[in-house]
Amino acid sequence: MADTKEASTAKEQEQGQEKVTQPSEPTSETEKPASSTLSAADERKARFAALRARNSESRKANLNETKTEHQRLTTDTSALTSINRKRDAAAHKLLKADTAAAGEDFERKRAWDWTIEESERWDKRMEKKSKHRDDSSFQDFRAEARKVYKRQLRDLKPNTEEYDREKAEMIERAAQGGGLEIVETADGELIAVDKDGSFYSTAESTDFVGNKPSKEAVDRLVGEIQKAEEVRMKKRKQRRGEGEDGDMTYINEKNKQFNMKLARFYDKYTSDIRESFERGTAI
Repeated sequence: MADTKEASTAKEQEQGQEKVTQPSEPTSETEKPASSTLSAADERKARFAALRARNSESRKANLNETKTEHQRLTTDTSALTSINRKRDAAAHKLLKADTAAAGEDFERKRAWDWTIEESERWDKRMEKKSKHRDDSSFQDFRAEARKVYKRQLRDLKPNTEEYDREKAEMIERAAQGGGLEIVETADGELIAVDKDGSFYSTAESTDFVGNKPSKEAVDRLVGEIQKAEEVRMKKRKQRRGEGEDGDMTYINEKNKQFNMKLARFYDKYTSDIRESFERGTAI
C-alpha cells in the first residue's frame, strides 16, 4: 500500500510539473509577434525620417531655384552689359597708361598676344565697322536699298541639307533618263558626266518654273514683307512728326501745313468752342 501511495504521489507531482511548464510555451509565441511589431515600427520610423529628409532637401532646392530666378528677373542685362563694357574700357586705359609710363609701345605690346592672321582679321573687322558707322545715315535710295539687301543676305540661312537632297534627286533622275553618266575614277570617286549638255541650266532653261518653295520659305518671305512694311510706316510717321496714337486731322502734307497755320492764328479764339464740343456742353 505504501508503494502504491508513493507511486500515486509521484504521478501527481509529475502532472503538476507538466501543468506548470505548459504555460511557458505560449510566452515564446507572444514574444515573436512583439519583436516583429517592434521591427515594423522601426522600419516605419526610418521611412518617415527618409521622407522628412527628402522633403527638407526639396524645400532647400526650390528656395535656391526661386532665389536664382528672382535674381535673373530683377537683373537688367543691358545694365550688366554696360558695366562690363565700362570695366573693359577702364582696364584698357589703365594698361595703356602703364605702358606709356614704362616708355613702351602700347600697340606693339598688345599685338604680342595675337597671331598675324588674327591681327589682320581684327583690322579688317574694325575697318568694316567704321565704314558701317559712317554709312548708317540716309544718303540716297540706292544706298538704302543696298543696306537692306546686305541685311537680308546676313539674315539668310541657306538650307544645305535640302539643297543636297534635291541635287541628289536631280542627278538620279538625269542618270535614269540617260542625260548623265556616272563614271568611277581610279580613286574610287563617282563623277557625273553631262553627255549631251542638258543637265546644267542655261539661259534658255525653264526648269525653274516647276520649283515649289516650302511652307517655311513662304512664311519667311511673308514675314520679311510685313517687317519692311512696318518699318516703312514707322519712318513715314516719324517724318510727319506724329505719335502712335495721334489724331489724323489732315489728308496730305499741304493740308497739314494749312491746318497748322490756321491753328497758329485762330486757336486762341476757337479753343473754348472746341473744348465745349468735346465735353458735349455746346449749345
